[in-house]
Amino acid sequence: MAIKITKHYFINLSLAVVIFAIGILAIRYYNHYVSAYTDVTINSSVLNESRKVFIRLPANYNPKKAYPLIIKTDGNFNLDTWDKALTKQAKSEKGDKAILVSIPNLFFTDTRNRDLVPPYARQDVNTQARPEGETLIEPNGEADKFLAFIETELFPYLSAKYKLSNNRVLSGFSAGGSFVLYTLHTRPELFNGYFAFSPAAWYDDMTVVKNVEAFLTTQANKVKAPTYLYLSVGGAEHPLMLKAFNNLESALKANPNNNLAWQSAINEGAEHSDNPPLSVSKALAGYSAFIKK
Repeated sequence: MAIKITKHYFINLSLAVVIFAIGILAIRYYNHYVSAYTDVTINSSVLNESRKVFIRLPANYNPKKAYPLIIKTDGNFNLDTWDKALTKQAKSEKGDKAILVSIPNLFFTDTRNRDLVPPYARQDVNTQARPEGETLIEPNGEADKFLAFIETELFPYLSAKYKLSNNRVLSGFSAGGSFVLYTLHTRPELFNGYFAFSPAAWYDDMTVVKNVEAFLTTQANKVKAPTYLYLSVGGAEHPLMLKAFNNLESALKANPNNNLAWQSAINEGAEHSDNPPLSVSKALAGYSAFIKK
């Protein structure tokens, strides 16, 4: 028997598809751009756009008490791990230790590489160095602008709302790890803790590694106060990631600095996305021991 397909059937089917698509988009938006904590929007003149930040306050937060500040990239990614690690640390050390602020990437626009890749590397990351004399077709990263947003707009906002101590940590994963290293070698005084999990330091023929090495060799006197760096990588990550990690370790070993304490770890068997959850507690423990000294 033939089934008669009416105009109303097509209209209802189209509506169902649209509603389903909107529902999927709403779920993705919520998962990406809404946190379980305090969400704040900052109108940035530096970036010429509005940016959200997720603010996790310590349990039993006391507005009269000064807290360390941890800033991490990539919003909700690995945020649950941070929450559990900070909660565990609070119980073991009898007092929640920090205000955690996580900055999500924009939802409707792909800004991750723009914000996190250093300005001396291409946004469309490449393993090979840019050929000499090549016209700038592919745009470079704009980590300098993103860092200016943190320094000149986010810091003042947080300082006006919360009482903060002098202890500040910057944490990032992959491209965020390269942003951490970029901040360390350009503005080391902004933070006294740097966590780089699986840093994508291999951009443009190891340009991030080379810039860090040049800093350690010729400009390390810019690290004027005790500073802590934690590096980690998964043992099962891409060979380029492991090579960059090994080169960073070699540069740090070859250029000891009395003001720069550092630790590194290879999490055996861990893939790229497995490494951050395995690294948070270790980095916090290392930083806590560093602060106590």
